[in-house]
Amino acid sequence: MTNPSIASRVSGRNRARATSLAARVAWVMVVGVFLCFFALPIAWMLLAPTRSDAGIVHGAPLTFGSLDDLVAGWQHLYDFQSHAIVTWVSNSALYSFSALAITLVTAVPAGYALATARFRGRVVLLTATLMVMLMPNATLVLPLYLEMDALGLAGSRLSVILPLSFFPFGVYLTYIYYATTVSGDLLDAARMDGASEWMVFRRIALPLARPVVALVAFFSFVHSWNNFFLPFVMLPDSEQYPAQVGLNTLLTASPMFNSSSGISEILRPELALAAVLTSIPVLIVFLFSQRALVSGMTAGATKG
Repeated sequence: MTNPSIASRVSGRNRARATSLAARVAWVMVVGVFLCFFALPIAWMLLAPTRSDAGIVHGAPLTFGSLDDLVAGWQHLYDFQSHAIVTWVSNSALYSFSALAITLVTAVPAGYALATARFRGRVVLLTATLMVMLMPNATLVLPLYLEMDALGLAGSRLSVILPLSFFPFGVYLTYIYYATTVSGDLLDAARMDGASEWMVFRRIALPLARPVVALVAFFSFVHSWNNFFLPFVMLPDSEQYPAQVGLNTLLTASPMFNSSSGISEILRPELALAAVLTSIPVLIVFLFSQRALVSGMTAGATKG
């Protein structure tokens, strides 16, 4: 006759094994979906510049070609429209870093003021910041264009830099940080010691906010670098295009995506190489700032 306690333990172990097996199957399925939709396209993009166009079409999809094909693809890309790829990447750097500098000068003090000051209209400003932050960027392009045109800036580099500098998400991140992490008693003590509001911000609040400043800087840079629609609408001259709009020019110059194009030098390897080159700056910024990003994302987890 079977002991009920032994049978119960065996049944519990069987259930635990079944649960563990189900968890492993679910994990494998999640990893498989990730590989299919994210990792494999990235691997293909990294390997495609090392192959010829014929090799991409008829060969195995995930194979390394040769350095000669990579050099040839770079030469074709570099020669397109008199080294346009270099101009586009330089323009992206100019727009992104200029907008980043203005964003830090405006968003961080604005978030600090919303979190620490008590003034009439504060709630309205905070609500407006949240509403604009949640609006799709494309909905603001037309009014921004009309505004830039009224100021006589349409078609200039400032018509891209100034709107990109308006970064309500950075204001919100700074507001959350100061409202949840920085002690108000510490700031009040500095005021009682005779420090002006500017001194309190510059000597105490700003040094304490280094993690969130790095977080705002990273998101602002990525937002500016990857923005396509705004410069596409604002800039009429290809010499002013950033890298993302330049990629669209490459697509329209390729007979694979534009059957009316007579240009045949821009093929799949050149398109993949251009995509890789325009992604490298964001990757470099992320690698150098990841420690600050982790600190900034966890800074508001506890009340300091």
